[in-house]
Amino acid sequence: MGAGNGMTVDYRVLPPDVAERMARIKSRDVVLRVENLGKVFAQRGRETVALEDINMNVHRREFVCVVGPSGCGKSTLVRILAGLEQASSGRILVDDKPVDGPGPDRGMVFQKYTLFPWRTVCQNVMFGLEMAGISKDESRRQAMQWLQAIGLERFADSLPHQLSGGMQQRVAIARALAAQPRVLLMDEPFSALDAQTRVRMQTHLMEIWRKIDITIVFITHDLDEAIYLADRILVLKAHPGRMEEVIEVPLSRPRRAEQMTSAEFQATKAHLESLIHTPAEETADEFEGTEVPLLTLVTDVVE
Repeated sequence: MGAGNGMTVDYRVLPPDVAERMARIKSRDVVLRVENLGKVFAQRGRETVALEDINMNVHRREFVCVVGPSGCGKSTLVRILAGLEQASSGRILVDDKPVDGPGPDRGMVFQKYTLFPWRTVCQNVMFGLEMAGISKDESRRQAMQWLQAIGLERFADSLPHQLSGGMQQRVAIARALAAQPRVLLMDEPFSALDAQTRVRMQTHLMEIWRKIDITIVFITHDLDEAIYLADRILVLKAHPGRMEEVIEVPLSRPRRAEQMTSAEFQATKAHLESLIHTPAEETADEFEGTEVPLLTLVTDVVE
């Protein structure tokens, strides 16, 4: 149903091709399984529950985005999935094997650029391969293949500071993928980029994902980005971080920019906003009685 016929689109109703694709995804093996996950931070005798009873299954070659309000534990969740932090309860399994720390079965791309500044682009991509015991020559050969895949082979001998932000994140993605992990974890990787570069990176990431046997868990605060990229969106609520809803995105693939104006896209976004954004009355209560003092001499009226 389109927006122009006066009928409301239900984001939960999948078009036939999308429903068929979701059925295929669910028939695949579960690569990443999260069971009853919890995280409690203790500081100065006080405990803060960051995550509580998180359960999810991510299937092979699925693209899952995780969204939620500030303080819902999105970044904490992805760090636990990566093995960079320990859960307080529950467990994580990759290919039915428990996760108890970082491992080559999971690659990680961070929000901030994390390339080694003293290593060239090629040497950065080689790093994980060398750590896995692969010879220097073979590491370089494989690294060059990945740089060719992301269109940066001519920058192989450049240093990170000589690249733009978008190019640095492409190298970070190549470095994470070079070790051929089962799952690629991405913690708001495009949030520091300008709007145009961000859109190009989203398109580039989907192109890489289409051509590589990889499963992606992508953390973002951008609802447009989540809908545009994901097969499913996991919505967390805050204080503590709990699973609120899992949304199957009602958009066909391959994704196209014009889909962002479709009734299905807008209906999904409206529902996400209703789940995540603070209602106006709560915002009013939060700032009730707060008055900004006069900080400079004001001699005219702006409204």
